[in-house]
Amino acid sequence: MSALEESNNLALNFGKIAATGKNCPNVIPVAIQNIDTQEVILIAYTNEIAMKRSFQTRTLILWSTSRNEIWEKGKTSGETYAIMEAYVNCEQNSLLYKVRPRRGGICHTKNRRGEPRNCFYRRIDMDTLKLENIDP
Repeated sequence: MSALEESNNLALNFGKIAATGKNCPNVIPVAIQNIDTQEVILIAYTNEIAMKRSFQTRTLILWSTSRNEIWEKGKTSGETYAIMEAYVNCEQNSLLYKVRPRRGGICHTKNRRGEPRNCFYRRIDMDTLKLENIDP
C-alpha cells in the first residue's frame, strides 16, 4: 500500500481527470454500491467498452484512470464483484452499479488483521482536514 492510502493527511486530487488528457477516452463516473448492505464501496470510471464487458460477463469491469486501461476490479487482489443491477442518472452522464463481493472483501487495501476494508475507511475531520482511519 502507498503512503497516500495510509496517510492521515487529506491530499485530494481534483485534477486527476483533467491530467489524464487524451489517455482518458470518453469516461463517465460510476458509483459502486454493495447490493446487500447498501454502502457505497467506491466511485470509479467506465467507458463504453468496460460497461459492455461488465454487462456481458456480470463482473465489475471499469476504466482505470491511473493505468489508462480496462480494469477488472479485484482481479489482482482476488476481491472481485458480480454486478447484480445497473442504473443510469437522469442526464445519462453517470451510472450506479449494485454489486455483490464474490469473496466478501471490498478494497485492495487491508487492515491490520489482513482483512479487506471498505474503500471509504478514513473519516475526514472537517475542522482540521486530518484523516482518521476507522478500520486500521
